[in-house]
Amino acid sequence: MKFVICALSRMAAIAAVAALAACSVLPKAESPDIYRLPVTHLSPNPAKPLPWSLRIDTPQAEHMLDSPRIAVLPQGDVISVYQGARWSDRAPTLLRNRLLDAFHDDGRIAALSSDDANLQADYTLTGDLRAFQSEYRDGQPVIVIRYDARLVRTNGMRILAARSFEISEPVGNRAVPQVVSAFGKACDTLTAQIVQWTIQQRETATAEVRR
Repeated sequence: MKFVICALSRMAAIAAVAALAACSVLPKAESPDIYRLPVTHLSPNPAKPLPWSLRIDTPQAEHMLDSPRIAVLPQGDVISVYQGARWSDRAPTLLRNRLLDAFHDDGRIAALSSDDANLQADYTLTGDLRAFQSEYRDGQPVIVIRYDARLVRTNGMRILAARSFEISEPVGNRAVPQVVSAFGKACDTLTAQIVQWTIQQRETATAEVRR
């Protein structure tokens, strides 16, 4: 009986050692650095506030961009991601929030909301995020953002205006923090253009109606 117990104990010890050995070869869970999208807050526009409301929808995007991973095209049409780095949210959500920040900073449209709240608004800014990535050109990374914007009149769901925006921002070097910084600069340029375009399109349409 003692021999059986000893044998079982030895078998249990061997099994435990084997389990520990197996655990030691398993890949370690990734602990990525989480990056916020840098933002530069602008001074308010001194113009008179506009008497209409705007809802900003989260852009639609393909699967690879609809992700917190930071996309990079190292060559041709090959798409990859920066290892050990993540955005703090999905790229379309980051852009929507940056647009909200830009319109808030501008100050001319006080009644702002997003599709999270799903509030009624006079107009909706929606669109497709076609690119939000780093691309290598002549061996150097360049940030590329493409956004197809649509300004929609909520009453009747009529597209008031549409435009494709594309921004390219060179990166100082290949380090991820510099890549993230360049993403922030590209978004500053893009959102400033979209704010101005949105207000111009609505005001132009209003002026045409009054004629």
